[in-house]
Amino acid sequence: MERCLRAAIVALDFAPGEFIDKAAVCTALGVSRFPVSEALTRLATEGLVEILPQRGSRAARIRLSEIQESMLIRRALEVMVAETAASRLPPTVLAMLRSNLEAQQEAVARDDRTGFHALDLRFHAILVDGLDLPRVAAVIDASRANIDRVRRLLSSRRRHADTLAEHWTIFRALEGHDPAAAGQAMKAHLGAVMDEVDLLAARSSDLFVI
Repeated sequence: MERCLRAAIVALDFAPGEFIDKAAVCTALGVSRFPVSEALTRLATEGLVEILPQRGSRAARIRLSEIQESMLIRRALEVMVAETAASRLPPTVLAMLRSNLEAQQEAVARDDRTGFHALDLRFHAILVDGLDLPRVAAVIDASRANIDRVRRLLSSRRRHADTLAEHWTIFRALEGHDPAAAGQAMKAHLGAVMDEVDLLAARSSDLFVI
């Protein structure tokens, strides 16, 4: 239940600020109101749902300060991961990254935005998993829910093409065993995402809160 609702909110099935019709959710999932209410309460603690007394529950608007903090955490960790990977990543993992990038390229060509999003997440996961850093992976994953909502809002063929180019720059630095270049490429990649978030927030203030 909770997982289904979280996935629906992250996938923007409920837009930021949109009220969630509990009756419709109950009907769709074949459950009573109680487990739906419990799930919404738990999601409220994650910042994905806003519960308004006497009015109902809605998908929370995206809190820009939380996105900035989450991206700060990701940048600190993933720059370190990229620098470390340039020195230690085995050839088998580099091959996995290349295969992933080739699949990303095909997704961009097809304008497969859902497929590209999954491959984008997988690219970053391969890096962390390739270094066997489960606690780092857990921290990064914990910061993803609201970031993933923003990434879906930013979804476009142009943004995906830019992301692919940024990923290839990271990969070439990894393949060249250049820690400084790998760290800089990852920093630039995540910085580009945050720049686009700031532009989107300025254009779509109804979806964001400070």
